Amino acid sequence: MMNRRAFNTLLGGTAAAVGSGLVTSAEAAVPKVAFVYLGPVGDFGWTYQHEVGRQEVVKHFGDKVSTSFIENVPESADAERVIAALAAKGNQLIFTTSFGYMNPTLKVATQKPKTFFEHCAGYKHADNLGTYNVRFYEGRYIQGVIAGKMSKTGVIGYIGSIPIPEVVMGMNATLLGMRSVNPNAKMKFVFINSWYDPGKEGDACKALLDQGCDIITQHTDSPAALQVCEQRGLKAFGEATDMIKFASKTQLTSPVNNWGPYYVKRVQALLDGTWKTDDIWGGLDADMLVMAPYRNMPDDVMALAKSTEADIKAGKILPFNGGMKDQSGAQKGTAGKSLDDGQLASMNWLVEGIEGKLPS
Repeated sequence: MMNRRAFNTLLGGTAAAVGSGLVTSAEAAVPKVAFVYLGPVGDFGWTYQHEVGRQEVVKHFGDKVSTSFIENVPESADAERVIAALAAKGNQLIFTTSFGYMNPTLKVATQKPKTFFEHCAGYKHADNLGTYNVRFYEGRYIQGVIAGKMSKTGVIGYIGSIPIPEVVMGMNATLLGMRSVNPNAKMKFVFINSWYDPGKEGDACKALLDQGCDIITQHTDSPAALQVCEQRGLKAFGEATDMIKFASKTQLTSPVNNWGPYYVKRVQALLDGTWKTDDIWGGLDADMLVMAPYRNMPDDVMALAKSTEADIKAGKILPFNGGMKDQSGAQKGTAGKSLDDGQLASMNWLVEGIEGKLPS
């Protein structure tokens, strides 16, 4: 296990290994798998949940596999250096776990054709580079249904990280869920231009509450917003992992990213010699997305949340069923037919009822 401060040591060790060409038999016998993390493993959100997945690999395989990670790697030139160093160090499979690692991962993959890479949330592939992601929007839709039933003002707040399609998709799914039970529901939002910044997340939450939002949801990584809402006696949703311990009276539920089974499956493929590039986008039906227990809500709302979850799993509810309108009133998609994955993955528009414009 390795943090950002250990990166120089990694580079030094890699240089020595490449220069001597010596690898011990013990090192060669145990496959090595590495993970590159955007934030700290203690963010209790996105990175923490990837680390939970890595730990499942450790538990499942024991000493048959050697795993490591580097945390706090920015989406910059540093990412390419970290990924290249891990490949040079002899890792046979490297998971890069943030959207901004896409191009650095692809570049290193072309330079290291015998190393396998998997990039989370991206769309670029190679023979030795696959992609994987969770259909987060399914959980957002359920959150919207809950918020639509519980919001007294009919206006909720959304703390966005970076305005990429994945985040926009979540905003839209949330309001569509709200409007399925309250056609007049509205949403206000703030982008903090960071995935993890507890100070900015807390400030954004306060700003949204001061504008009249009475429920908060987020696509950022810390429990700061939940804690602000707990202080004010309001409700909110967690993100990426179950954050109930930070706001026991506030969290309604949280979409939990269940990476462990996927990581175990892909490491097993490495061991079996069957690994191949793939493009995986799994949701509730694949158990890559799991909803944290529904709490702090009336029984009828809980029952509706559970039935909505079951209907999404069964394909009876399509969060992006066509016929919706964007902010300009233009229809998006065809009524009765879901937007396809390409349309979802390139989403750069907001649905009717969301106040504010996306950054240009």
